[in-house]
Amino acid sequence: MKPPIRIGIIGLGGYAGAHHDNLLKLEAAGQARLVCTCDPQADAFAAQQQAREFPKRGVQVFTDYRAMLDACGHELDMLVVPTPISLHAEMHRAGVERGIAVYLEKPPTLDHRELERMILTDRAAKKTTLVGFNFIIERARLALKERMLAGEFGPLREARLIAQWPRPASYFARNNWAGRLLAPDGGVVLDSCFGNAMAHFVHNILFWAGTSALMNWGQPETVRAELYRAHAIQGADTFFVESRTTDGVTLRFALTHACEGATTHSETVVCEKASIHYVVGQKIEIRWNDGRVEPVALDPFNALTENHLDYYRYLRGETSRPATTLTDSRPFVVLNNLVYISSGEITPLPPSLIRSIIHPRDAQNYLAVEGLPAALNDFLTQGRWPGATLGWRTGGPSTLVTPADLPRFIPALQTLAGR
Repeated sequence: MKPPIRIGIIGLGGYAGAHHDNLLKLEAAGQARLVCTCDPQADAFAAQQQAREFPKRGVQVFTDYRAMLDACGHELDMLVVPTPISLHAEMHRAGVERGIAVYLEKPPTLDHRELERMILTDRAAKKTTLVGFNFIIERARLALKERMLAGEFGPLREARLIAQWPRPASYFARNNWAGRLLAPDGGVVLDSCFGNAMAHFVHNILFWAGTSALMNWGQPETVRAELYRAHAIQGADTFFVESRTTDGVTLRFALTHACEGATTHSETVVCEKASIHYVVGQKIEIRWNDGRVEPVALDPFNALTENHLDYYRYLRGETSRPATTLTDSRPFVVLNNLVYISSGEITPLPPSLIRSIIHPRDAQNYLAVEGLPAALNDFLTQGRWPGATLGWRTGGPSTLVTPADLPRFIPALQTLAGR
C-alpha cells in the first residue's frame, strides 16, 4: 500500500465542504488523510465537524490558514485552496514557500497580471500546482482529442460553447463579491458565468483548440465580445464572445445566467470531416459529414474525486504533470480580460423583454429574457451579434482586440464599474 497523501484544506464552508466530503471517501479508500483545516468562523461549522468525525480522525482545526500552516505545514503533502478568488494568490504563495504542493480551485485568478506573478512563484515550487478545472482528465475527452491530433476528423475549424444556467436573484447576494467587476478596494473580481460558474467549460473549449499537443490550449489572437445584464449587478450575466486563436481556430461562447428552467450546456467541435457534440455527464456524439452518427461511451466520472486522484498520482511520481497548470490557465485568463476590453460597455437588456418568475421548485425569483435563447443560438451557429441584429447595444459596436490591448484592462474595468 502506498502511504496516503496528507492534506490540509483552507475553509469549511462553500466549495471547501465538497472537498471535505470527498476526502471522507478517499480516506476510507486509503488514498488520503486530512491532517488539518481552518476557517475564520470555524465554530459556526461545529455540526459539520462532528458529522465528518474530525475528532475521531484527528483533524486539527484552526481559525487562520497561516497559523495552520505554521503548526502543520511540515506534515502536509498537499494544500487545497477552495477559497474566494481574491485570496488565491496569497494562499498559493504561502503553500509554495513552505514546500507544499497546492491544489488551487478554478479560476486561479481573473487578473492576467496576478497570474503572471503566480506562475513566477510556482517556478520555485517543489511540485507544480494543479488548477482544479474539472473535466480535462475525462478519458473520453482525452481519447477524442488524440483522434483529432491524429487527423482522423480533419483540421479543426471551430469550437463552440452554449450554456444557460438559471440563477435566482439571491445568487448575486451570496457574498460581498458576487456579480462584481471590482472590489471596493479596487481589486479585480470579475465574478460571472464566463469567469467563474462556467469557467470549466470555457477552459474545455480552449483545450479543444490546442492543436499542437494533447495537453495544450488554444491561444487567443483576437477577441470580440458583447456583454449584457438583466440582473441588478455591477458585472454581466450574459456573454457573447468570439475569438480567433493563433492557430486560426474560431471560438464562440454564448452564455447566460438570465434564464429559467433546466440548466443546459453543450460543447461543439467542428472539424473538416465531422463535428463532436459533447454534453458533460450526459452524452457524446461524433456527427460525420457523410451522415453517420458515432456515439461515444461516457465512463462514470466524479470530477472532484478524479482530479484528486490524478494529482495524487503526480505527487507520487507516477505521472509527469498535473492536468492543468497555472501556465495552462493563461489562455483562459487572457481571454476573460480581453472580453471586457472589447465590449466597452455592459448593456442592460431591454426591461420590456425581462420577465420575473417565481419558480415552484425553490420559490426563488428568476429572470427570463424574451428572445435571448434564440439570440444565443443564432450567435453560436451563425455568428450574428445581438447588438446589430436586435439593436440591444447602446454604445455602438464592440471592438476587436488582441493581447497587445491588455494594458487597457484596468482602465476598461474602472470605466465599466463607473469609477
